[in-house]
Amino acid sequence: MNTRKRQALRRVAAFYDRRKVGDSGPLGFRRSTDLGVLAACLEPLVDAGVVRPGRTLFLDLGCADGRLNVFFSYLSRCSAGIELDEWTLEEYAPLKSELDRALAREGLPLPPENIFLFHGDATEERVHQMLEQETGFPFESFDLFYTYLVMHEEFAALVAEKARKGARLMVYGLGKILPRYAGLRLLDISPLEGILAVYEKE
Repeated sequence: MNTRKRQALRRVAAFYDRRKVGDSGPLGFRRSTDLGVLAACLEPLVDAGVVRPGRTLFLDLGCADGRLNVFFSYLSRCSAGIELDEWTLEEYAPLKSELDRALAREGLPLPPENIFLFHGDATEERVHQMLEQETGFPFESFDLFYTYLVMHEEFAALVAEKARKGARLMVYGLGKILPRYAGLRLLDISPLEGILAVYEKE
């Protein structure tokens, strides 16, 4: 990854982390991933082949305001997200515009135009059809999935049932106890930064 892209990722993380909500753990509402923490996980994720810059097909199963999708747009071929709460998803565009202006002022590369966000239930086939129509990639072709801890059991079951063998699921917001999911194995790089676990579909 070149220096300017690294600088852009740091700027994106700082921009959204000033607007984050909540903390780790299973309870709460509208909690946001700390992108600074996630950035600290990148090197081991790349080294382990979990993130393959320019090749990864990334799908955030509860993308909220799309901040993870903006971050991962620099690291993936396609950065897609699904959000159930429409009013939360509506925050994406104004925040992204503000971020683009800040990056432009600093001469940093803007997020690539590979971001696709969808309103709906990430477990529904109708939404998966929309995903394929807009991105050109069926759900089964995505190789990296992401969820905050709130819906981890439902989304782990979805990945175990529908994703291709070898697909990875990142679960953010964990503590000392790492959950186990049927059909997924915990990768030994977990937990990263004490908060992120990575699973692979068997």
